[in-house]
Amino acid sequence: MLFLVLTAVGVWFWLDSLKTREIGVNAARSACQDDGLQFLDETVVGTSVRLARDDAGRLKLRRIYAFEYSDTGNDRRSGSVTLLGHEVEFLHVRPHLYVIPNTHE
Repeated sequence: MLFLVLTAVGVWFWLDSLKTREIGVNAARSACQDDGLQFLDETVVGTSVRLARDDAGRLKLRRIYAFEYSDTGNDRRSGSVTLLGHEVEFLHVRPHLYVIPNTHE
């Protein structure tokens, strides 16, 4: 009986993780598209899973996914998306560093 319960919990966790990952991928893809960045689909990886409470005090899983994107097509930059349950909590796309030549010589 214990084996059956553990198997059911494992299957639920796996299916829920797939759904949550897809929500995170869609949010990251949309943010990159809005900023004119190239989202690199195959780079999405889960980095953290832990229990956390939402605003109503309910326990949910907080998952963090790291991903990569490119601003020029020739480089890779890191970003992350944090989900609490199935809701996007944070989306982080690092700011770009532009070097502006000194024209006051």
